[in-house]
Amino acid sequence: MGVRVDSQNSCPWSFVTRRKKVDSAGTTSNDSENQLAKELTVPHLMAIGVGATVGAGVYVLVGTVAREHAGPALPLSFLVAGFAAALSALCYAELASRCPSAGSAYHYSYICVGEGVAWLVGWALILEYTIGGAAVARGITPNMAALIGGVDNLPSFLASHRIPGIDIVVDPCAAIIVFIITGLLCTGIKESTMVQSVVTSVNICALIFVIVAGGYLGFKSGWVGYQLPTGYFPFGVDGMLAGSATVFFAYIGFDAVASTAEEVKNPQRDLPLGIGASLFLCCGLYMMVSIVVVGLVPYYAIHSETPISSAFADNGMQWAAYVVNAGAFTALCSALMGGILPQPRILMAMARDGLLPQFFSDINKRTQVPVKGTIATGLGAAVLAFTMEVSELAGMVSVGTLLAFTTVAISVLILRYIPPDVVPLPPSLQEPIEYSWSHSETNEKDTEANGATSGNKKPLLVKEDVTIDYPFNCKYLAVENYIHNGNRRKFIGWVIAFTCLGVFVLTFAASNITLLSSLRFALCGIGGTLLLSGFVFLTCMEQDDARHNFGHSGGFICPFVPLLPIACILINCYLLINLGSDTWARVSIWLALGVIVYVLYGRTHSSLKDAVYVPATHVDNTYQSSTSCLA
Repeated sequence: MGVRVDSQNSCPWSFVTRRKKVDSAGTTSNDSENQLAKELTVPHLMAIGVGATVGAGVYVLVGTVAREHAGPALPLSFLVAGFAAALSALCYAELASRCPSAGSAYHYSYICVGEGVAWLVGWALILEYTIGGAAVARGITPNMAALIGGVDNLPSFLASHRIPGIDIVVDPCAAIIVFIITGLLCTGIKESTMVQSVVTSVNICALIFVIVAGGYLGFKSGWVGYQLPTGYFPFGVDGMLAGSATVFFAYIGFDAVASTAEEVKNPQRDLPLGIGASLFLCCGLYMMVSIVVVGLVPYYAIHSETPISSAFADNGMQWAAYVVNAGAFTALCSALMGGILPQPRILMAMARDGLLPQFFSDINKRTQVPVKGTIATGLGAAVLAFTMEVSELAGMVSVGTLLAFTTVAISVLILRYIPPDVVPLPPSLQEPIEYSWSHSETNEKDTEANGATSGNKKPLLVKEDVTIDYPFNCKYLAVENYIHNGNRRKFIGWVIAFTCLGVFVLTFAASNITLLSSLRFALCGIGGTLLLSGFVFLTCMEQDDARHNFGHSGGFICPFVPLLPIACILINCYLLINLGSDTWARVSIWLALGVIVYVLYGRTHSSLKDAVYVPATHVDNTYQSSTSCLA
């Protein structure tokens, strides 16, 4: 029986939707020297996740959100934001265990959605990690200065300097620390993770001190922050939810865990545990710290820049500021390591797929890490941290994260309902494979049983979209099944697309207060109808049985599908739309540049440029047949 092969050249834009096979690039190589070292376990993943998530922002964020949005309800804001982040984390956990390869959201998007979306996600993540690392590095200098008594005590070669004439403040300390951490990451994943574990442990100890000492002061003083006439919700429930939208970005570090999937010893078990445990620990720390801070001091009296140390100072513990500053310093160093770590692996994954130069895919034989990509990442972050203040660009970091979260949720829907049913073959297997005479004699009985003569031989693989003759009754049933299955997949694909469109229309109309009220209500109605209809249809529709054989089996399964992924898409889309026009203007320039790079380079150098696709159910037989023919 022949195998039907789809031609991908019928549409001039087909390159945007071409998808790769799970582990199709690089991970199936027999060259062990060109592979990442499998050294990570659950404790290592927790160190990476917590270190990348619990940055110095928690030492400042609690004050700003409590004063402006949540008041004493700040712990609930962290709880709601943690729940929203958990939706994305559950989607990540399933895809990371099914597709345990470097690249994180870029890799999942390439497998489930297509090359065009995957490129934009990877390109946005490059921007996220570069600017995010530079922003974190810029915050290290003042925190280091606070530990030694002030900025004046810093050596001149570490202190910030304003260059006259061009009005640029350079920060050599930030650049030096970036280079140190880059060198550490080049030594090996196990070595760098051990250092990050130590630094993260110091940060957690500082937060535990805040919780324990603050709890003692709170019980001693009577928790004055909760005894206010305005009650627990001075800004109402809306204020608490607005605070949740702000603190949501304090949870976005767990995607760094997924980026190390190829270096985990047991990815099906350890990746979901690492992601879940990191998020749970971070949420618990955030909530307990916020309970203490808003209880020690009335929310309107909290210092917006130094909320924790000021709260202790108001209760007679001025010396606690040193512990808080030490925690903030270690948190920044750990967050910088967690920010630089994923980007070389994303660059490596994109280079393996041919979308970026092969320079980024090189893995050092001794350390088994992408040293060239790590150095390039560190150099870019160091230059930004040295030459410019990137705090005003921080919103651009959120775009990459939210785009990744959204595409991961969409990928889960695709995986469950319409998992890819065709996979690409490498160039070496694209030539028509003819059965030898001995194979023909062996299979002659099967051929005659299907109503064909021994002389009517067909190649196993056909490059064109050609079907092989069947007997009348079998052909009728095959066509009927083909039409039924084809319509089902296409229809569900459109349902998922229109559901996402409904989410966008609904969140855009609900967030844009400049629109006429009648137009807003109409758009909300249209978007809500599309969203609800898609959700109801997907709920009533059975998931595809092929999902059980997709990727690596035996890992974590995301619950409550389609409700959970759709809720994740809704939350992330709402946050994306509310990032502001200035942020989107800057990001649009970067994405437009990415489109140009892809059209000029990635599209023509992609490893799937001349791909021939065969049904996923027959690919193993195809490989076996080709092997036997070449033997």
